[in-house]
Amino acid sequence: MADRVIIMTSAEILRQFVIAINNHDVKALTALMTDDHVFVDSVGNRVHSAASMEVGWRSYFAMCPDYWIQTDYVIAEGDVVLAVGEAGGTIDGVLWRTPAAWKAVTRDGEVVEWRVFADNKPVSEILARRQQ
Repeated sequence: MADRVIIMTSAEILRQFVIAINNHDVKALTALMTDDHVFVDSVGNRVHSAASMEVGWRSYFAMCPDYWIQTDYVIAEGDVVLAVGEAGGTIDGVLWRTPAAWKAVTRDGEVVEWRVFADNKPVSEILARRQQ
């Protein structure tokens, strides 16, 4: 019997990526990223490569141990997926929650770009308290 090949749509790839984020499963996240993956945060900072993002996700989950995202609406066209919803968690014992959107660009079943659009103010205010 021949092996069956399962081809995921870009929306399904995004769904798997969100599940990995919500499970804080860095191994699964890394497996879903292309080697030349690019992460872009909501202020335009870029991180290049799956290896760099593996470190980045581990650091973020350490800072915000209950980080979660919720996608309420997902629109996909070809290799591009847009999702809107909310993100939140706890940093330094302070709960935060903010509206957010994400863009995923996929290629060959993996995420080549993950871009976040969110109001950073709640997180920035918590982190600013560390410097006081």
